[in-house]
Amino acid sequence: MSKRMTARAAAAVAMVGALALSGCSADPAADEPTAASSDGSFPVTIEHAFGETTIPEAPKNVVTWGWGSTEASIAVGVVPVAIPFQSYAGDDTGMLPWVDEELTAMDAETPTILTDDGEAPPYEEIAAADPDVILAVYSGVTEEQYALLSAIAPTVAYPDNAWTTPWKDVVTTVGKALGKSAEAEEVLSGIDDVLAEGAAAHPELKGKSIAAVWDTSGTFYVYRAADPRVSFLLDLGLVNAPAVDDLATGDATFFYTLSYEQLDKLDSDIVITYADSQEAQDAFLATSYAQAIPAVKAGAVAPVVGKELVSSVSPPTALSLTWGLDRYLDSLSTAAKAADAAK
Repeated sequence: MSKRMTARAAAAVAMVGALALSGCSADPAADEPTAASSDGSFPVTIEHAFGETTIPEAPKNVVTWGWGSTEASIAVGVVPVAIPFQSYAGDDTGMLPWVDEELTAMDAETPTILTDDGEAPPYEEIAAADPDVILAVYSGVTEEQYALLSAIAPTVAYPDNAWTTPWKDVVTTVGKALGKSAEAEEVLSGIDDVLAEGAAAHPELKGKSIAAVWDTSGTFYVYRAADPRVSFLLDLGLVNAPAVDDLATGDATFFYTLSYEQLDKLDSDIVITYADSQEAQDAFLATSYAQAIPAVKAGAVAPVVGKELVSSVSPPTALSLTWGLDRYLDSLSTAAKAADAAK
């Protein structure tokens, strides 16, 4: 979506420049009256890691940043005017497949794709979109970046720590910010129904213990139950393998790294493996350390292969979870049957 920069947006760019030079922080909501609402009325105040943000009226021009807010906004019926470029699993334009498909189904205009260099939000591009609100609910924005974004429009950051917002909380927070809390609850209820249907269709999954892992660049990651790529699997009747917690190293809530020498202790009925390509998956399974994993020995491997499928569940979003679920269920089902056969 192409737009001429308005006077308000131009002023915001000038303010961003001044803030960047001075090193000051600012939150336009700080001096506004605070109110909270979940029934669609405004103003709405949302607390987050950097304080609180008040959104005075229902936003019309929504800009999203980070992960998941785009999908949550679209899922509740609000198409953003600008969204971030997604290099992992996105197409040449930076568009994720489930976002593209939903926009096509809605016959909606394609949002502006914002440049993402991995360093800082593109402030001038965001200001040119003339936003009423900036949603960065699951992102890595720093306090300084938050202040610069807030100079452009009310900005909603993550509630506690960067890149840790539970995916369901992304949906509810975005819904509240847009005055669409009821719609957000409907979205989550619909996903819960899909998961319940998946569990009912695959009774072989019930009670099976899982360990979710990723071997990349010489580092072996194990994901804990709190990680969003694992937590939704519990709704399918699967359980977290005790060994996942028993072997945990460090203080991270969501994952830890494990030495290859320890992999024979990673006992579970099913091991879920993530890989960018089939070649990477095959190379991992061919290693001696992979073969030491009990579930791999039993052939009870549920591969999640390909950037699109990996991205759809890592973490899931309001649109991506159902997009990739059928393939994921097929993979889990095959692994569960192998686990039963090995007993």
